[in-house]
Amino acid sequence: MVGNTEKVLWGVVALVLIALAIPWFMWRDGSVAFGLPVWLWWHVGWMALTAAVFGLFANRAWGIGIEEGA
Repeated sequence: MVGNTEKVLWGVVALVLIALAIPWFMWRDGSVAFGLPVWLWWHVGWMALTAAVFGLFANRAWGIGIEEGA
């Protein structure tokens, strides 16, 4: 069972992932790495991180706020 502290932690993790989904700080930056724009590499890395976090969430805390006492 997931405690209240862990519920808050998962909420914070979700908000951070949402905030970093769009690299606002890279707007108007034309840097290129390995032939592709850096903002595109940001999205590739962000998607990999998000997939790993979702996998951890699915295994550890699936049903937070939905299933009581599960």
